[in-house]
Amino acid sequence: MHSNAKESIFAHMSLRKAITQSFARLEISYQLRNPVMFVVFVGALITSGIWGFQMIKVGGEPSWFVGSISAWLWFTLLFANFAEAVAEGKGKAQAETLKKARRDVQARKLAGPKRDASTKLIAANELRMGDFVLVEAGESIPADGQIIDGVASVDESAVTGESAPVIRESGGDHDAVTGGTRVLSDWIVVRVTSNPGESFLDRMIMLVEGAKRQKTPNEIALSILLAGMTIIFLGACATLLPFSIYSVEKAGHGTVVTVTILIALLVCLIPTTIGGLLSAIGISGMQRMIRANVIATSGRAVEAAGDVSVLLLDKTGTITLGNRQAVEFYPAKGISELQLAEAAELSSLADDTPEGRSIVALAHDKYHVKPTEASALEAEFVPFSAEQRMSGVMMGERKIFKGAGDAIRKYVEALSGMVPNETQERTNDIARSGGTPLLVCDGHTVLGVIYLKDIIKPGIKERLDSLRKMGIKSVMITGDNPLTAATIAAESGVDEYIAEATPEKKLSFIRKMQEGGQLVAMVGDGTNDAPALAQADVAVAMNTGTQAAKEASNMVDLDSDPTKLIEIVEIGKQLLMTRGSLTTFSIANDLAKYFAIIPAALASTYPALAVLNIMHLATPQSAILSAVIFNALIIIALIPLALKGVKYRPVGAAVLLRHNIIVYGIGGVISPFIGIKLIDLLLASANLV
Repeated sequence: MHSNAKESIFAHMSLRKAITQSFARLEISYQLRNPVMFVVFVGALITSGIWGFQMIKVGGEPSWFVGSISAWLWFTLLFANFAEAVAEGKGKAQAETLKKARRDVQARKLAGPKRDASTKLIAANELRMGDFVLVEAGESIPADGQIIDGVASVDESAVTGESAPVIRESGGDHDAVTGGTRVLSDWIVVRVTSNPGESFLDRMIMLVEGAKRQKTPNEIALSILLAGMTIIFLGACATLLPFSIYSVEKAGHGTVVTVTILIALLVCLIPTTIGGLLSAIGISGMQRMIRANVIATSGRAVEAAGDVSVLLLDKTGTITLGNRQAVEFYPAKGISELQLAEAAELSSLADDTPEGRSIVALAHDKYHVKPTEASALEAEFVPFSAEQRMSGVMMGERKIFKGAGDAIRKYVEALSGMVPNETQERTNDIARSGGTPLLVCDGHTVLGVIYLKDIIKPGIKERLDSLRKMGIKSVMITGDNPLTAATIAAESGVDEYIAEATPEKKLSFIRKMQEGGQLVAMVGDGTNDAPALAQADVAVAMNTGTQAAKEASNMVDLDSDPTKLIEIVEIGKQLLMTRGSLTTFSIANDLAKYFAIIPAALASTYPALAVLNIMHLATPQSAILSAVIFNALIIIALIPLALKGVKYRPVGAAVLLRHNIIVYGIGGVISPFIGIKLIDLLLASANLV
C-alpha cells in the first residue's frame, strides 16, 4: 500500500472524521448492536450519574476517583467506535476518489477496434458496453473493459491502494482494466464491458456507502459467546453487592463494595478488547478484498473463503498460462535442428496466435535462428483455417507448412511423400504425454515435429503446497482428455482432477463435497459455469466473464485473474486468524486482570484478600483505576493489528491454535501485569492515588 502521509489511514482529514464518528455513535440504538460495549455504555452512564451526584452532595467515594473511572469508560467506548470508524473511513475515502474519477474522465471513442480508427471525444458516462476506446500515456481509463490491442503500464493505486504500477496487455490473463485507473506508458485499445451504473466505480461506491455489513455465521457465533460471557460476569458482579453488605453487617467491620467499583470490575472482566475491535476486523477484511481488486457482495463470502476446504481450479488460465507454447523442435532423420527451426519460423511468421508467436520465439532464443522480416519476403502467407488445420508460407516453388499430424500427413502423401517412422513415433509420444505435436514440412518432405505443451504457471505448485498444509484440497477441472489432464495434474501438484468436465459434472462434484461437510470455492467466467458457481460456497466470477457467471457468484475479480482464487482464500483465512488471535488475547487478558482488580475491589470487605495483591499495587483505588485505564489503552494498541490483520501463515488448525496460545494467550496474560503495574506506578508518582 501507499506509505506516504496523504494516503495513511491516520491522515489528518480521515482522523478528524473518525473522531467525529466516534462521538456520533455514542447513542443507545448504535451501542445495542454490540452487547459487550453496551454494558460499558451503561456503566459509563451510571458512573457519570454517580459522579454528578457526588459533585453536588459531598460524601461516599472520592469524586476524583468516580470521575476518573467514568471518563475512562467513555474513552473505552470512543476508542472502540474509533476503530470501526477508521475501518469504514478507508473505504469511503476510496469511494470519494472514485467518484471524482467518474466525474472527470473523458473518453476517446474509436469507430472500430483498431488504434488508427477515427476517434470522437465523449464523456465517460456516455460509453456503452461493446464500445472501443483508445487510452494513451497520462490518460485515465474511462470504463471497465478488456484490452484487445496494445500493452501499457497502469497505475491502479486509486482502486487497489498499491503504488507499484502493473502491466496490462491483450491476449493473456491480465487483459482486464478498471475504470478510474491511469495509463502511465504506451497505449491500449479497450473494449468496454459495462454500461453506466454497472462499473466497478458504481459497485464500489454502493458497497462502501451502503453502511450495511451483515454479520457472518462465525461472527454471530462469536458475538453470542461474548454476550454469554458478559451475562455470566454481569450476574457474578451483581451478586457481589448483597454478599458484601451481608459480610460487613455480620462481621461488624469493613466497608461495602461500591457500585463504581463493581462497574469497573465488570468492565475489566468482560471481553471488551475483542468486543471493541470485532466490527473493525470484519470491515477491514472486506477492505483487504477490495484492495486485491475483488468485489465481495457480502462479508459472509469473505469469511466463507477462510473456511474453504476444497478449491476447484480451471486448468486453462489458472494452472497453466492459458495457451500452449512451443518448447522443443525434434528434427526428422537427416534434418538438422537449424533446418527445422528455420522452417518452423518461416511457417509461423504470419501466425499471430500465442502458439505461433511462441514457435518464432523458440526458434530465435534456443536455436539462434536469425530473425526474418516478413515484409522483406516476396511470399504469400497461408493463415490457419479449421478446414485445412495448417498454416505456412509459399515462396515461389517452395511451400513450407506446419499443422496437425494427420493434416500434414495427408498433404505430403498427396505429393508422394511420407512421414518417417521415427517422426510418427515422436508425434505419438508427445500426444500420449498430454502435449500437442505439430508437423513441419517443406514440400513433400517432413522436416520434424514441434512440441507444444501447457506451461504451468510459475509458483503455482508452491502455492498449492501451501494450501495443502492448511488442509485445503485442490481439484483441477478441465475439458481435456484424461491423459492430458493426468499429465498436467502431476506436473502442477493438484490433489485431484476432473477430465472432460461438463456443467453437470462440475455441479455434481460440488454437491457431493458439500454433502460431506466440505466448503467449496470455484472460479468461472462462462455461462456454462453459472450452475456450479451458484452452488459453490465461494464463487468468483471474472470481470470479463458473462453476465450469467457474475450474477451466480458472490465475488467478482476485476483483474480477471483466475489464480486470485488462492489469494481470496488467504484473505479469508487472514480474517479468521485475526479474529481468533485477538479473541485469544482478549480472554487471556481478562483472566490476568483478576489478579489486579479482584483483591483490590473486595479488600475493604474481605481484608484477608489483601494477600492476593501479588502485584503490590499502591492502593485499592489505584489498582482499579489502573486496570480501567489499561483496559482502554489496550484497545488503542490493537487497532493497527485489527485493521491490518495478523500475518498470514499457511499452517494447519492445530499449529495455528498452538501459535495463538503461545503468542496471544501468554501475551494476553503477561501484558496486564506489566501495563497495570506501570500505570499504578505513574499514578502513585504523580500523587493521584
